[in-house]
Amino acid sequence: MIDFSQLNVYRPDDSEKLQSAAEADLCIYGATPAAITAAVQAASMGASVVIAEAGFHLGGTTAGGLGKTDFGVKDTIGGLARQFYREMGEKYGGGEADGAVFLFEPSAATEVFQRWLDRAGVKVYYGQYLRSVTKRGGRITELVMENGNVFRGKMFIDATYEGDLMARSGVAYHVGREANSVYQETYNGIQFGSPTHRFNAWIDPYVIPGKPDSGLLPGVSDEAPGVQGQGDKSVQAYNFRICLTNVPDNRLPFPEPPGYDPKRFTLLERYLRAGVWDAVSLNSMLQHGKTDLNNHGAVSTDHIGANHAWPEADYKTREAIFQDHVNYNLGMLYFLSYDDSVPSYIREEMRQWGLAGDEFMNTANWPHQLYIREGRRMISDVVINENHCRHYAREHDAVAIASYKMDSHNCRRLVIDGCCVNEGNVEVMTAGPYPISYRAIVPKGEQCTNLLVPVCLSSSHIAYGSLRLEPVFLMLGQSAGTAAVLAMESDCAIQDVDYEALRRRLEQDGQLL
Repeated sequence: MIDFSQLNVYRPDDSEKLQSAAEADLCIYGATPAAITAAVQAASMGASVVIAEAGFHLGGTTAGGLGKTDFGVKDTIGGLARQFYREMGEKYGGGEADGAVFLFEPSAATEVFQRWLDRAGVKVYYGQYLRSVTKRGGRITELVMENGNVFRGKMFIDATYEGDLMARSGVAYHVGREANSVYQETYNGIQFGSPTHRFNAWIDPYVIPGKPDSGLLPGVSDEAPGVQGQGDKSVQAYNFRICLTNVPDNRLPFPEPPGYDPKRFTLLERYLRAGVWDAVSLNSMLQHGKTDLNNHGAVSTDHIGANHAWPEADYKTREAIFQDHVNYNLGMLYFLSYDDSVPSYIREEMRQWGLAGDEFMNTANWPHQLYIREGRRMISDVVINENHCRHYAREHDAVAIASYKMDSHNCRRLVIDGCCVNEGNVEVMTAGPYPISYRAIVPKGEQCTNLLVPVCLSSSHIAYGSLRLEPVFLMLGQSAGTAAVLAMESDCAIQDVDYEALRRRLEQDGQLL
């Protein structure tokens, strides 16, 4: 019997308790890849570093199933990010030319991250649920956790996917999609008309087809559609990046998740009966017969509309949302493999696959990290937006380079004229690589003077679709760690770091600007 309680993300009874306050030059909240590069960089410059993480695992999405790395223009990746992918290539005997460096098992990423932190002498404390932030004179002095643990530092970095430390520090932020008019954009806000991840057949949304009074199928909303470019509080869909295998000796049949209800997948069943079978077609091969399964098509692993509360939710609420996503994603795989309503050829195809028995062994072979594609986004002196992506605007204080397309997954699944319609998907190329401003990873000076935010950085929703890549977070983490140490050395506010000194140090350490 599988112990699904291993998958709980809110486990206050298991949190690591300290005898006294943890003190360091740099305190980082979150153990994502950005946290790791920030910690390694700061330690290499002589700073003491501590990481506090709400969950119980290291490496965020990079170590949580996202083994097929999206990267835009490969030659824009530098510094520790480049070193990470180089080590992936060395592990598997491949080189950058054949792309092997960007295809790796989750356990391999965890191994590298842990080795880096061990070598740097950085301790990670797990199960640390942030309760409050103490500030004095515009500076954070300590973080207080729900279990009473206290973390003190001179400088702080919020490396979470949600921006929890940033929010509790009184820093301005936005959740959801801005209207196009806010930053004079064209692809922000409500977006209809995407040629991809849309329904390619007419699918009736009602429990009894053609009868609105019978109610809607699970996963469908009858809210007002709004108009193109209008802002709202919707957040692009989350899913799990699931590590599958078809190697018999390592393949575990998909288990039935707790609370499984096949009626939850009636929409998918109707889509299959309409002749569309693409739900698991984005199943990318990694190493050793394993894959990275991602969302593809109108009804797939993206749990559209179920995550809108996540960015600002408390930890108990996030636990419920997390488990709902587990139930939906694992339930879909189980449904496709075993439900009699699914065509037999699909069931036979699905049963060739299963969970990888040698991955995520502490969490029932299921990814420990939900793919948080978007949480809070800081509002600072520079807000990266579509105009930067299109080269209409440019900043001259770069701390990393972005190059991926503006990519938002669907935000809502609606009923329009009696038909299911997905809304929110955008995939638009940038004009080429563009710089990420230093001012986009530091708050406004009047809000906090010793905090950096390399993950929930200052950007619009649609620009974040280009920025939200793990290689970018790796690079921004290193830049944030560098700036934190320079600020301590100069005894200045993080906003007053000498950019030329920062630039010289970043380039010295291999960062590409």
